[in-house]
Amino acid sequence: MKKNMWLALCLILVLAIAGCGNNNGNAKNAASGGNAAGEATNAPANGGTAEKTSYKIAISQYVEHPALDATREGIMAALKDAGLVEGENLTVDLENAQADQANNISVAQKIAGDKNDLVIAIATPSAQAVVQAVSKDTPILFAAVTDPLDAKLVTDLEHPGGNVSGASDTNPEAINRLMQFIAENFPNVKKVGLVINEGEPNAVVMANIAQEELSKHGIELVKAAVTNTSEVKQAAESLVGRVDAFYLTLDNTVVSAVDTIIQIANDKKIPFFAADRDTVEKGAFATVGFKYYDHGYQLGQMAVDVLKNGKNPGDMKVTMQEKLDLILNLKAAEAQGIEVTDAMKAAVTDPDTNLIQ
Repeated sequence: MKKNMWLALCLILVLAIAGCGNNNGNAKNAASGGNAAGEATNAPANGGTAEKTSYKIAISQYVEHPALDATREGIMAALKDAGLVEGENLTVDLENAQADQANNISVAQKIAGDKNDLVIAIATPSAQAVVQAVSKDTPILFAAVTDPLDAKLVTDLEHPGGNVSGASDTNPEAINRLMQFIAENFPNVKKVGLVINEGEPNAVVMANIAQEELSKHGIELVKAAVTNTSEVKQAAESLVGRVDAFYLTLDNTVVSAVDTIIQIANDKKIPFFAADRDTVEKGAFATVGFKYYDHGYQLGQMAVDVLKNGKNPGDMKVTMQEKLDLILNLKAAEAQGIEVTDAMKAAVTDPDTNLIQ
């Protein structure tokens, strides 16, 4: 009897231990998300990696001034509109060389040492340094570059090849039209003064186009050379009394100190013409051009194609601004002693946008 009782107790104990073991196994499965079949559903169906949901880009900007800043703002807006938001799914390393070539090279080398999904260079010097330093495996896009061929960034605008493409911020037609506007509406202008850093290829290219067009109208282009921003004021002052008007290219060194030229133009009643809308908005009188924000937005759309759609920059043609208009600043005209005629206003295609009050 006692023997049977002990056998029964042993059997009960064995069953209890087995039950505990099964409960532990079920608890383990629950904590890990279920059984083996459940775990398999969390893996990509094709056995590959999940789609990339966050990105890292680097932006090299040569200097802070209105046109380049507006370009960067347009780029960021296009990225945001496509769902790439800084601080959420986008990390941005923004580097500024402060118009110093040694800094510019250091910035490019720093970016080259990092892992980025895309590098964007704003302005010709930045683009040249980045293309030299960054690996050919990293996509590169440039903006605010006057002549990508002359700068040796690409060898073909339609089919760049390699890992580089971007958006050019000039159209020779814009320069020619502005020079024609000067010749037709300012008969007393026989000499146009240009403060220029000839170390910037973009400035030289634009100056040559302007000089060629002006010469057709018997107008001379008089240059005052600078090597850095601190020399701009003195160079502009040296042109007073020698020229009848000022002109400014997309010269990063000079545009950084454009306020000093505007002040001299206003004080001495010298008409001031510029190559970009942002400088006209600040106080130059006229340009033929476009908004740099729009230029940046266009580049930003290319960046979205690279990041989200896997496009290779080398397969993307270099874009150029085609929609050009005469832009006049009427307050600047008053400050510089310019009488804005009906003919001048009539030459503005979109007066609501491009007649700046």
